[in-house]
Amino acid sequence: MSKSHGNWVDLQVNGHNGVDYSDPQLTEEAFIRSCEELFAAGTAVFLPTVVTRSEELYRRNLPLIKRTVEKYHLEKQIPGIHLEGPMITSKGSHDPALIMECSAKNVRLYHEISEGFIKILTLSADAPGAEAAIREAVKLGIIPSVGHHFAGYADIHKATNAGCRLLTHLGNAAPNLVERHENPLLAGLAEERMDAMIITDGHHLPADLIKLILKVKGVDHVIVTSDACSACGYPPGEYELWGNRAILEPCGRLYNPEKQCLVAAAATMEMCMEFLRNLNVLSEAELQKVGRDNALKLLGLNATNIKE
Repeated sequence: MSKSHGNWVDLQVNGHNGVDYSDPQLTEEAFIRSCEELFAAGTAVFLPTVVTRSEELYRRNLPLIKRTVEKYHLEKQIPGIHLEGPMITSKGSHDPALIMECSAKNVRLYHEISEGFIKILTLSADAPGAEAAIREAVKLGIIPSVGHHFAGYADIHKATNAGCRLLTHLGNAAPNLVERHENPLLAGLAEERMDAMIITDGHHLPADLIKLILKVKGVDHVIVTSDACSACGYPPGEYELWGNRAILEPCGRLYNPEKQCLVAAAATMEMCMEFLRNLNVLSEAELQKVGRDNALKLLGLNATNIKE
């Protein structure tokens, strides 16, 4: 156990140990069990994340999560939901049949369905209508974040000018082959006004790229997330996740061999922070920034949300 165990803030948690927040069979009991396990595993504050699914699923799961959080008085530990999709252009492990138009109208729809509980909304910077959707999100008090896209410099600058200040898992959810100069990774790095969320599980990003992002963005503008999913806590094997055949290797890599893409992560925030700590590039104070303080600042929270 690290000396910082129990302090982490995770802005992207898809599920844990058999519980998937995008599952049409999600129950209050399963959700609370996953929360208790995540708290015990070192995640003090987190945003349950629901990926690209149907409107019917959103109408079921988003209010269910909100009401369960309120019932168990977990508002300080779970201040909202991260809705990742469905207004995206680069699918990754998301279901392409469920991608929706990027519009201010749809932002309002998801806001209403969630009963105002969406805290972060990931959409694509290169989607038609992205600027209007970002402005609407800001108006509603939702933090817009861009990712799952093919965006270049112009798209990223337009998104930033519209009010977006955040990048969802920079360096991931993009094509394996991209244009060498005009691509989402370089465009995201170049936009100084945007903070970068990154997944440091040891599989999503090479160690040297993590070091590069930290150097370019600086420790005040990087936020570590786990992207943990329902396979986190499971043994190596083959699983089904969001319509993907997901192979969990003994090393912890979770991927779809047909799509040649990762399928979220099988690592908790504590595991991600331990991997980052072992790179020996950040002090303990800097680890606290990227693993806790920067995320709290983004959410408009402070350390009183952390139960020591």
